[in-house]
Amino acid sequence: MAGSFFIIGMIILTQTVVGILGNFSLLCSYIVLHIMGYRLRSTDLILKHLIVANSLVLVCKGVPQTMTIFGWKQIRSDFGCKLLFFLHRVGRGVSIGSICLLSVFQVITISPWNSRWAALKVTAPKYTVPSLFLCWILQMLVNVIFPIFITGKWSHNNITEERDYGCCSNILTDQKNIKTKNALYAALLSFPDVLCLGLTLWAGGSMVLILYRHKQQVQHIRRTDASSRSSPESRATKTILLLGGTFVCFYTLSSIFQVLLALFVQPSWFFVNMTVIIAACFPSISPFLLMSRDSSVQRLYFAWERNAKSSTIMRKV
Repeated sequence: MAGSFFIIGMIILTQTVVGILGNFSLLCSYIVLHIMGYRLRSTDLILKHLIVANSLVLVCKGVPQTMTIFGWKQIRSDFGCKLLFFLHRVGRGVSIGSICLLSVFQVITISPWNSRWAALKVTAPKYTVPSLFLCWILQMLVNVIFPIFITGKWSHNNITEERDYGCCSNILTDQKNIKTKNALYAALLSFPDVLCLGLTLWAGGSMVLILYRHKQQVQHIRRTDASSRSSPESRATKTILLLGGTFVCFYTLSSIFQVLLALFVQPSWFFVNMTVIIAACFPSISPFLLMSRDSSVQRLYFAWERNAKSSTIMRKV
C-alpha cells in the first residue's frame, strides 16, 4: 500500500510541476510578445485565459493532493478547503469553456465568405472579451454552492457522515434518498461539461469539413514549393483541432470519473486519486501541444530574430 501511495503521489507531483512550468512559460511568452508590440490574434486572448484556468486546476487540486499523499502538510481549515474546491471547479469550467469558445471562433474565422457564418467573421472578434468574462462569471455562479458541502478533514464540526476526497471531505447530511440526490447532483454538474463537449465536437467536425473542401478546391492548382506551405489560418486550425481532440478525450474520461465519484458514498483512495490524475492530464499536456505547433513561443523567437536583424542593420548604417 505504501508503494502505491508513493507511485500515485509521484505521478500527481510530476503532473503538477511539469504542467505549472509549461503553462507559466507559455503565459510569459504571450506577455513578452505583448510588451514587444507584437500583434496577437483574437484566439490568443482565449488561449491566455485557458492557460490561467489550467494553472488554477493544477495549483488548487494537484498541490494539496500531493501534500496530503506524502503527508507534508494538511489543510485543516474549512475555509481553505472551500476556497480550493471552488477555484478548482471554476478553473475546470473555464478551461472547458475556453476550448469551446476557441473552437467556435476558429470555425467562424475559416468559414468561406459565402457561408452562413460570413456575417460573423467581422463581428466575432469584438465578442471575444465579453464571452470570456461571461464564461468566468457563469462558472462562479454555477459553482458558488459547491463549497457549502466541503469541509476540512480535521474540522471540529459535528459531522455524522462524510465522503473522503483526500485533502478535504464532502458532508453527507441526509442519508435518505442519498443515491437519488447524488445522481441529480452529478447530472447538474455534468450538464455544462456535456454541452461544451458537444459544441467542441460540432466545431471540430465543421473545421475538418471546411479544410477538406478547401483542399478539394485547390487540388487542381499547381503550386510551387514556396507556395505549398499551409496558410497561417490552416496551421492555427490544425493546432486547435489537435488541442480540441486532446481536450475531448481527457475531459470525457474526466467527466465520467467525476460522475462516478459523486455517485459513490465512500469512494476508495485509489479512485479519488485516479480522478485527480485524469483531471490534470489536459492542463498538463496542453501547453506543450501549443508549444510544439504554431504557438507564441515560435512567434517570440521570430520576433526576437527580426528585432536582432533590425538592430544589426541600424548599427551598420
